[in-house]
Amino acid sequence: MVRRALMLVVVLLVYSSLNVYIGWHGLYYWQALGSPPSTAAYLIVFAVIAVSYLLGRIPRSGPPGRLLKVIGSYYFAVFEFAVLLLPAADLAAWLLRLSGMPPRTTVLAVGTAALAILIVLLLRGSWNAWNPIVRTYEMTIDKPAGGLEELRIAVASDLHLGNVVGNRHLGRMVERMNAMQPDLILLPGDILDDVIEPFLRNGMARTMERLRARFGIYAVLGNHEYYGGHIEEHARQMESIGVRLLRDEVAEAADGAFYVAGRKDKTAETAEEGGRLATAALLAGVDKSRPVFVMDHQPYEFALTAAAGADLLVCGHTHRGQFAPNHWITRRLFELDWGYMRKDKMHVVVSSGYGSWGPPIRLASRSEIIELIVRFRAPGAECAGNG
Repeated sequence: MVRRALMLVVVLLVYSSLNVYIGWHGLYYWQALGSPPSTAAYLIVFAVIAVSYLLGRIPRSGPPGRLLKVIGSYYFAVFEFAVLLLPAADLAAWLLRLSGMPPRTTVLAVGTAALAILIVLLLRGSWNAWNPIVRTYEMTIDKPAGGLEELRIAVASDLHLGNVVGNRHLGRMVERMNAMQPDLILLPGDILDDVIEPFLRNGMARTMERLRARFGIYAVLGNHEYYGGHIEEHARQMESIGVRLLRDEVAEAADGAFYVAGRKDKTAETAEEGGRLATAALLAGVDKSRPVFVMDHQPYEFALTAAAGADLLVCGHTHRGQFAPNHWITRRLFELDWGYMRKDKMHVVVSSGYGSWGPPIRLASRSEIIELIVRFRAPGAECAGNG
C-alpha cells in the first residue's frame, strides 16, 4: 500500500511538472499573439483542462463530468505530443535567436509551427481512430471440425464503449461485421470503457444486438470491465442480447464441431478471490482432437496456452500503443503486441483494437476489425501437421 502511494505521488509530481512546462510555453505563445485575455484566466483554464479527465471521473458528476472526461481524453494526446514537440521547438527557438531573429517573432514562428504540427497529428490520428479497417488472416488447423471445411470468424477487441466511443462507431462495427457474414464472432475483452452507465444510458445494447453470426457470439472480460466494477450487470446485458460472456468457461459450438474457451482477464488474479484458472486447467476436459479457440484479453502465456492444446489464441489489450511512439514500448512489453504469429502449432492473433482508451487518436495503429479465415482437415483425411 505504501509503495503504491509513493508511486502515485511520483506520477502526480512528474505529470504536474510536465504540465507546468507545457503551460508556460502556451502562455508565452499566448502573450506573443498580442492583447490576450488575462494571464490568470489562461492559467485557470489550462489547469482545469490538465485535470479534466480526473474531474470527469467523479461519481454522479452528470453532463458536466462527461464533458470534462471527453476534454481530458483529448488532452492526453495533446500532452504527449507537446512533451515530444516542445524540446525540439526550444532548440529551434534558440537557434533562431542566435541568428538575430527578434524574440517575439521567434516565439510566433516556432509556436505557430509547433501548433500546426500538433493539429496535423491530431487530425490524422482522429481519422485513423474513426475509420476502421478490416484485416484478414488465413490459417489452417490440421484437425477435422465436424463437417466444416472453413470458418469465417469476425473479431473486434477493445471497443471501449462509453462517453467517447458511442453508438455511431459501434454501428460501423456492426455493419462491417455483418457484411462479412461471419460464422462466428469473438469479442476478446474491454467492451466497456470502465463504468457501464454510458452503455446503458445510450442504449448501446440495442446496437450490438444487431450482430449476426451462424454459430454465435462470444466475449470475455478485459481489464477495464474490472476497473469499472459492473461485471455482473455487464454479463446480464450481454446475455440479454445473445452474447455469451465466457468467464473461465468452455463452450461447444456448431453442434460440437469446435470449442470456444474464454479466460477471465489477468486482472482477476489480484481483483477476484480465487483468481482465474490456468489455461491447462480450463482446457483439461476438452477433446483435443477437435479445434480449440481461446480468447484471453491480455497477450501473455503463449507457450502455456499452446501446450494446453489451443489451436488459436485471440487477444487484444495493447492497442499497439494507440499512438506513436507508444508502439515502440508495447513491442518490447509483449511477445506479440499486434498482428499474427505461430507459437509451436498454435496460431496467435493480437488486435490493435476497434475503439480507443482516452483520446480517440491513433498513429501507427488503426481502428480495426479482424477477419479470420480458418480451414480444417477434411474428416478422414491424413494428419499433415498444422499449416
